[in-house]
Amino acid sequence: MAAATSDPQEQARLARVAHDRNGLWIATSIEILGLIVFVGLFNFLFPSLGANLDGAPLIGLGLLFSLIPAALWLVFFYRRDRLDAEPKQMVFNLFLLGALVTAALRGPILDGAFQIQAWLYSTWWAHLLGGVLVVGMVEQFLIFATVRYAIFKHSEFDERVDGIVYAIAVGLGMATILNFQYVWSHGGVDLGIGSIRMVINALAYASFAGVVGYVLGQGRFEKVPIYYIPAGISVAALFNGLFFYALDRTVAQSLTYNPWGDLIFAGIIAALTAAVLFWLIARANEETLRLAGQTVRDGNIDDSDAHRRRGLPPALVPAIAAQHAAESATVSAAEATALPDDPETDDDTSDKKNTTPKDQVGDQANDQGGVA
Repeated sequence: MAAATSDPQEQARLARVAHDRNGLWIATSIEILGLIVFVGLFNFLFPSLGANLDGAPLIGLGLLFSLIPAALWLVFFYRRDRLDAEPKQMVFNLFLLGALVTAALRGPILDGAFQIQAWLYSTWWAHLLGGVLVVGMVEQFLIFATVRYAIFKHSEFDERVDGIVYAIAVGLGMATILNFQYVWSHGGVDLGIGSIRMVINALAYASFAGVVGYVLGQGRFEKVPIYYIPAGISVAALFNGLFFYALDRTVAQSLTYNPWGDLIFAGIIAALTAAVLFWLIARANEETLRLAGQTVRDGNIDDSDAHRRRGLPPALVPAIAAQHAAESATVSAAEATALPDDPETDDDTSDKKNTTPKDQVGDQANDQGGVA
C-alpha cells in the first residue's frame, strides 16, 4: 500500500526512511551460497587437509573453521548493506556477547539445572518435547535476552529490520560457541564432515534468531499484545527443537550417515525463513509508510509516544515534522506576498486571502477524499 501523501518527493523520502534494507537479504542469500562453497572446498578440493594433524594443531584448525560461517556473514552483510548500515563495532560486539552468554549460561542451565544428558535421548518423545520445551526455549530465550537488554533501547535500534540484524549476530555467536565445544570435545574433527556440521549450526541458529529478531523489531516500534514476543520466542523454539530432532533421528536411523542431506535441509530452512521474514518486514514497512502519509495529511505532527504505537520509526517523526513546517512556511510567505499596502484594495485582498495556496491544498485534498 502506497503512502497517503501525493507529493512524489515526500513519498521518496519516506521510502528511504522505512526502506526494506535489501542489502541484508542479498547478504543472507550470498551467505547461504558462500557456506555451501566453503563446505565444497574442504570436501572436494582439499579432502585431506588436516589428515596428518592431531592433538592441539587439529583442534586449533577446527576452532578456526568454527569462525568462518560467522565471518562470512559479517563480511557479506557489510559489503552489501551500504544504506544506513549498522555500526560495525556494535554488531560485532553483539556477536561476541552472544558467544559469551552461550558459553556462560547454556551449559549450566541445560546440563546443570535440567540435566538433559540424563533423559533427553531416552525416548523419542522425550527427545522431541525436551528439544522444543527445554533446549529450544533456553537457547532462543538467551538470544532474546541478549538483544533485549543489550541493544533494544539504543538509538541505533531505529528500524524494524534492526532486530533481525542484531539477533542474527547473537545467534551466530551461539552457533560459533557450539561449534567450538564440538571441536574441543572430539579432540579435533574431520574437516570435511566437521565443516558441514558447523555450517548446519550457523544456518539453523541464524534462521531461528531471525524469528526472535523480527518480533523484537515489531515490539520496538508498535504496540503489540503482551503475548506477542513470548509467542515469537516459542515459535523459534519450536522450529529449533523440530529441526535438530529431525537431524538426530536421521543419524540414528541410518547405517551410513550422509551429512549432505542435512546440509541441503538446513539450507532450505534458512532460505525459507529469510523469505518469510523479508515478506513480513516489507509488509510492516509498507504499513508504516501508509500511516506516515496519513499523519502528514491529517496535520497531526508531534513527537509523542503515539507515533511509536502506530509503527513509526523515531527517525520518521522529526522528518515529517520538518516537512510540515516547511509547507507551513511556504504558505505563510505566499499569504504575506498576497497582501497589498494600499488599504483601498482591502475588498480585493480579502478575496485573494480566501484563495491562498493553503486553501487550494485543502480543496485538492478534499477532492481526493483526504482532510487538509
